[in-house]
Amino acid sequence: MEDTTVGGGGGGGGGGGGSFVAVRKIPHGEPCHSNSAEVVAGSAAWLGKGLSCVCVQKRDSDASTFFDLTLAQECLEKLQRRIDVPYDSSITEHQNALRALWNAAFPEEELRGLISEQWKEMGWQGKDPSTDFRGGGFISLENFLYFSRNFPKSFQDLLLKREGDRSVWEYPFAVAGVNITFMLIQMLDLEAVKPLTLVGATFLKFLEENESAFDLLYCITFMLMDHQWLSMRASYMDFNTVMKSTRNQLEKELVVEDITHLEDLPSYKLLS
Repeated sequence: MEDTTVGGGGGGGGGGGGSFVAVRKIPHGEPCHSNSAEVVAGSAAWLGKGLSCVCVQKRDSDASTFFDLTLAQECLEKLQRRIDVPYDSSITEHQNALRALWNAAFPEEELRGLISEQWKEMGWQGKDPSTDFRGGGFISLENFLYFSRNFPKSFQDLLLKREGDRSVWEYPFAVAGVNITFMLIQMLDLEAVKPLTLVGATFLKFLEENESAFDLLYCITFMLMDHQWLSMRASYMDFNTVMKSTRNQLEKELVVEDITHLEDLPSYKLLS
């Protein structure tokens, strides 16, 4: 089992100094257990035990009969190949993507280097965000970029914490984004050969009609998480509770029978 740390110091709305968020990644084929994914905030307090695989309470047969996997197998395998790509700071494409993220976040501020204290402004733990991407892989960077390009106002609103009555101790934007990528991969059972949950099987119909479905769902989830954060009047130490609430709400919306497109999800309306 690989233990990875996703940083979250200051920036992105004022995370506490010296704090961090750690994500433990599960190898392919490992079943859902109560400690399958954990988030840590602070130097000693484990907060993420509730981020374990909360599977929809359906039998495996329900998932297989609900959706013909063969119709979406190619789309699923393509997405899985994306998930399997680690962030590699030696690859020019990855370097350029990281620069593009900075430009999307702070278009009027020149980045002095891919390793820079400036990254803390976005909510990374340290000056080298490449170490933090290990928790979500290159796809987490792709998710950020998709969000910034397709919903720039919502992206900036979350980055700068423009909306709502905010806590003194806010969640770090970058850390939250990587954790959302990781949570969605687990929730949708995307590392399995085929999804064994109803919510995972349901997602495949969206993926079949839209190859960017995962990226779009990421944007929806980020907005939903922030909405839950504000509704719960949360502070940094409540991050895990907010993530669990976000996941539960998202699972409920995804399996509603008359939802035929991700744009039909109630939480899609949060995007602007």
